[in-house]
Formats: sequence, structure tokens, C-alpha cells
Amino acid sequence: MEKDYYKVLGVEKSASKEEIKSAYKRLAKKYHPDLNKDDPNAADKFKELNEAASVLGDDQKRQQYDQFGADAFKYGGAGAGHGGFGAGDFSGFDFSGFGSGGGFDFDSIFDTFFGGGGMGGSRRRRTRSNRGNDLIYEMSITLEDVNKGLKKKIKVTKNSVCEKCEGKGGHGEENCSTCHGSGMVRETRRTPFGIFQTTTSCRACQGNGVNFKDVCDECQGTGRNRASKTIEVSIPAGIMDNARLRVNGEGEAGYRGGPSGDLYILIHVEPHEVFERDDDDLLMKIDINFAQAALGDKIKIPTLDGKANLKIPAGTQPGDVLKMKGEGLKHLHGFGHGDLLVHINVEVPTKLSKKQEKLLKELQSLWLKEES
Repeated sequence: MEKDYYKVLGVEKSASKEEIKSAYKRLAKKYHPDLNKDDPNAADKFKELNEAASVLGDDQKRQQYDQFGADAFKYGGAGAGHGGFGAGDFSGFDFSGFGSGGGFDFDSIFDTFFGGGGMGGSRRRRTRSNRGNDLIYEMSITLEDVNKGLKKKIKVTKNSVCEKCEGKGGHGEENCSTCHGSGMVRETRRTPFGIFQTTTSCRACQGNGVNFKDVCDECQGTGRNRASKTIEVSIPAGIMDNARLRVNGEGEAGYRGGPSGDLYILIHVEPHEVFERDDDDLLMKIDINFAQAALGDKIKIPTLDGKANLKIPAGTQPGDVLKMKGEGLKHLHGFGHGDLLVHINVEVPTKLSKKQEKLLKELQSLWLKEES
């Protein structure tokens, strides 16, 4: 039985292209396989919708369908699938943002298949494809910088907005004569398997949809040129090694007024000669002598902020870890600091003076008497 594409989409034969487009949007969301995993028929229904939309959304195919029915597309005819819809599988698209303020843009897809711009719809600038490149700047900082945070000025050479034409690329804007302002062109190729249609970015206007009567001689029509810029970057206290900070809009300028990319600051924390880092805690090792370990003591040790007093309890053993609360790194985006963990190493002397040797022998003798 021959399919009725109008019934598949639930529209009248007199429906406009916008009504067909709207019906497809609604049904595509309803039957998208990723949103109907429990419905075994969803995938087939979705493909049927694609097939109907690819025919009714194209003026030429729709005319052939109205005149000859679905037979017009059998045996390699210029029908469903050759424009990209009928044989396409949209199961990879994320429809979760549709109708809820999400980021999925149906129009960027449907302009291709429903004749956007100079192919039957209003002109649609392809500013998304004109977006400038993101940039990465690698920055080395010290552990002291991590502890306090810092502001640092960096110099970046990049494609910047052309000041002469204000990023437009020229003056006297007019629709591209090749794509008629759509930024897209449709190409048809005959092959032994039938007629294939593809939609690609217009080379004459680089997909922008417009050209200029007077091209800017400063940027040769691109709307951007190379320039150096000094940017102040804020590095928050507590930042981790290999963290990336994003500076919005400080990447390269977009083509002909397209949005700028972003600048990413890749952080490298230099090794410290005293401290090792464990998240927000700091680790260090100190050497004490036998008497300090046995009798206890109070000593000064380095911290990132200067010096601090550390109490050595009597009877401290080799390998003990003493904690100095709050002497570690500042918590990122929070209050307070980590701790400083001091690993104790008790040094055993390799050479003794005669007096030291005499005293140790006396001490050993006392121990032996107490043990017996």
C-alpha cells in the first residue's frame, strides 16, 4: 500500500512548508528513539517521518510526489533519502533541549532540508560557523601563588576585530549572488545509482550569505587581523595543577563579525623545594636528633607564609606525622585552609665525640639496669 506522506505528518495537502516543518518538529520529538526506548516501533516511525519530511519539505520533490505519488522516488529517483532525510538516522541528536530553553537548535538542521535562505525561506546567517577559534595559553605559577591567588597580565597575539571596518569586512553589504543570501548552496550529481543532492556552505561568501561592494583593504574582507592584546587574568587561590580557566570572548575574533572564541588558561604549578601538595594539604619532612625525639622540643619550621613553631612531643618516633592545622593551602572557592603535615625523621649520628660516646654508654647502662 502506497504511503501517504501528508497523513504521516498529520497535515493537509494544502499545508505550507512552515506547517510541514512544524509538524515534523513536533512528531520527531514524540517518536525520537532516544526518548522512546521502551517503544520498539519508535525507530521505524521516526524513519517514516524523516522520509515524509524529506519529500514534502522540498518543493521539487513535493511537486513530483503530488503528481506521481511515491512511485516517483523508486529505482534511484530524486526522492527521499537523497537530500539527507529519508535514509538518515537522527538517533544521535539530542532532543532534550527542545521546547525547554535548551541548546538544541532545530532550525540549523531544518534550514538544510526545508530550503532555508535563498532556497525558499528567510535568509539565515551562519554566524555559528563564523565563530572565532578558542585559544590556549599555558601559565606557570608557584605554590605561593596558589596559596594567595594572583592577578597576572599576559600578552596574546591573535586574530582581532578589524578596527577600520569594525569587524564587518567591508561596506555596501549585499546578498551573495551565488546563494541568494542563504549561505548554503545545493548541488545535484547524477550517478549510476540515481540523483544525489547535497547542501554545502557557499564558497563565494564563505557561508556568510553576503558580500560587499567595497571590501576592507585592512583585513581583506575577513573582518579581522593579527594584533597583540594585554589581558589581565585572575588566578583564584587554591587552584589545582593542570586546571583550565576560561576567559569568555578573549579568543580569536570571528569571521566577518562572528562571535569571538574563548581564551583558556592552562595552569602549571611548579614543584616546590620544601613542600609537596596533597589536595589542599601540604607535606614536608624534617630531621630531628635523638635527644629531641626522646625529650621533646619546640622548633621553627618553614611555611608558605614564613615561619611557624612546631612542638615535638617527648617520645616522638621515626615516621610520626605531626599536623599543623590551617597551615596548608586555601580552599578553592571556599573558606579556610588545609593542613601542614610534618613527617618526622630521627637522625642517627654516624660519628660521636668521646664525650657523646661516654654519655650514651652511661645511658645504655641505666637502661640495662632498669630492664633487669
